[in-house]
Amino acid sequence: MKIKINENDLDVKLDNEKTAGEVIANIGSWLSDSGHRISEICVNGQVIASSKIDETFKKEIKDIESISIQTAAVAELTAACIINLLEDIKEYDGLNFEKKTVFFNEWEKSATAAFLHAEIPDLYAFCVSTFSRGDMAVNTLVSITEEIQREVNEPLKELEKLEQIVNEICEKLINLPLDIQTGKDIQAAKTIQVFSAVTEKLLRIFRQVDIQGYMTDTEGKKKLFALITEFGKIIKDLQESYEKKDYVLVGDLTEYEASPKLKELYIVIRENCQNKTEL
Repeated sequence: MKIKINENDLDVKLDNEKTAGEVIANIGSWLSDSGHRISEICVNGQVIASSKIDETFKKEIKDIESISIQTAAVAELTAACIINLLEDIKEYDGLNFEKKTVFFNEWEKSATAAFLHAEIPDLYAFCVSTFSRGDMAVNTLVSITEEIQREVNEPLKELEKLEQIVNEICEKLINLPLDIQTGKDIQAAKTIQVFSAVTEKLLRIFRQVDIQGYMTDTEGKKKLFALITEFGKIIKDLQESYEKKDYVLVGDLTEYEASPKLKELYIVIRENCQNKTEL
């Protein structure tokens, strides 16, 4: 059986795969690690329609002469998806009240919704909030979508712009214990909220610079994944202590753990991007 990806022969040895589905699933997993997704599948020279996917995947390898796969970069798919989403938001905003109430039922079946659900679940949740429940204002959803669009289109510039914000929130985290002790509850809550938003943005940018090929140092990526795992544990401990109102522990975690680790994570991401494009 011949296998091609983007018209190039794939030199691969099949091991335990018995069906087309098993072969394609393994290829899809490999492509995902390199920042690509399957956009079209041809089996024995025939393009497989979505309605025929299940039937085709059950075919045994012995009955297949060739599999040809076309791919698209995740970043390109994401950029196109976001453009479509902005058009969807514009359409929704122009509807009357009655049509708005049923808009989500059709939108959630769209390719845009499916892609967001799989690739950007946070943004998908915001869309649900706007289109389904009306909890989030349209302008807010547009602002969030455009921010993510910038992260996809120019991740290095967004990373560079984030430096001052990271430094500011790290300073506020250091001062958080004093805010709590002096009864500045609103300021303390805002610091936690901003810290959460900055962390989410940094991780989104990290994903983009990774899948777009700006990080090619394997050892550097290993260090980053270890840092992210460690940072995740700190965030979990911080959330639990904040919910329990254990403000002494909250102060210790923000000052001695969250603040230095967030700054370290930002610095390591930047250092590992230097090998392709100077910031």
